[in-house]
Amino acid sequence: MARRDTQRDDPHADDPSEERLEREFDEDLAEDDPSDDGEDEDEDDGVDDDALWDELVRGLGEGDRGDPEGSPKEELPEYFVVEDERRGLEVDEYLCLIYPGYSKGSLREQVRGGRVTVDGERVQPNQRLKAGAVVIATLDHSRLSHREPVAVAPLPVLWEGDDMAVVDKPPHLAVEPERWFRDGACVADGLLAWARGKGDELRFRPRIVHRLDKDTSGALVVAKDLEAERRLRGAFAEGRVRKEYLALVEGTPNLADGEVATVDAPIGPEPRRNGRMRIDRKHGKEARTDYWVERRFHGFALLRCRPHTGRTHQIRVHLAEAGFPLAVDPFYGRRDAFLLSEVKRDYRAKRGRPERPLMDRLTLHADTIVVPLAPLGPDDGPPSTPLAEGLHFEEPPWVGVRAPLPADLLRVLKQLDKVRPARP
Repeated sequence: MARRDTQRDDPHADDPSEERLEREFDEDLAEDDPSDDGEDEDEDDGVDDDALWDELVRGLGEGDRGDPEGSPKEELPEYFVVEDERRGLEVDEYLCLIYPGYSKGSLREQVRGGRVTVDGERVQPNQRLKAGAVVIATLDHSRLSHREPVAVAPLPVLWEGDDMAVVDKPPHLAVEPERWFRDGACVADGLLAWARGKGDELRFRPRIVHRLDKDTSGALVVAKDLEAERRLRGAFAEGRVRKEYLALVEGTPNLADGEVATVDAPIGPEPRRNGRMRIDRKHGKEARTDYWVERRFHGFALLRCRPHTGRTHQIRVHLAEAGFPLAVDPFYGRRDAFLLSEVKRDYRAKRGRPERPLMDRLTLHADTIVVPLAPLGPDDGPPSTPLAEGLHFEEPPWVGVRAPLPADLLRVLKQLDKVRPARP
């Protein structure tokens, strides 16, 4: 492919990766937190995950992780590095995201008891966190109470191996419990239903190793045990995961078929608008995204995007910076829904009925992911093997999976083919 660089800036250091904990024991629970591509919180304080997750679900409380004979093992600390998008959160709110299965009140008690430190210092539950702060949690799981899981359907499994799987995340479902809506359903609940299968017994404890935005659909990687989680988190942190997204954008880039453009611009938080990001050439973190045209329409285009870093809202911010915001993006675009009446000239509304949007969420889909099946050598990198929709490949030490297009995005593309075909 020909390549075109549209922007280039000095990179900044990436987030440090967490240290590897010693090993798994036999009984108790370690809570993990779903995290974004390359921005992960780690989990495990020395507990056997399967027995442990089972205790979480039943709300029995956790004891010390023990060996097969039941002799207790010493609790091990968990280390987390606060990402940019979580700066300003109070300690107890942060812990609720890291440990979505536990109640906020019991986590606050652990903080007050000195079992959580920030940069080596004891803290209060309401202390606000800075980006880059190191949080160390050595929790007494036997004294923690549990958040009841929400009953949801199991998530569709696109590919499953011995120690990991790739599931198809639906839109409108948050990866982790939302800060102001902790009792709502999230991906963790769907994974729990999947791990249970047809019976009540859990086959394994699912561990989410990266995040997708609530309104983004597509491929999400899940580890089944601690070793797989560490391997996958390390690959994300080192940039050795191939990720490709499909983005329906406003406008059509002036690129030839197969030509690749690159946005290379650092990203940081928007100080005056909570939860939003921006191009920050002075203080932002290195971020690079390649994109090329997959399909063309009149006034719109379907782009394939390959981020090489994992910043919050990276693709959305970079495409907006390049002049091609998502067709639906209330933060960085100009729509919060895609209406047929906007693109069809002779559209006739049905009398007495409000128009239903073709799509009322981000026009962004996590299409393809390629991750390691085994520990990598220093020079190993993900292959560029093409994939048909809904299929996968295994080329040890790699597996690649492509998610099917969701119904709402298919509906929009079908209408654009009819009413906004590309001009010759």
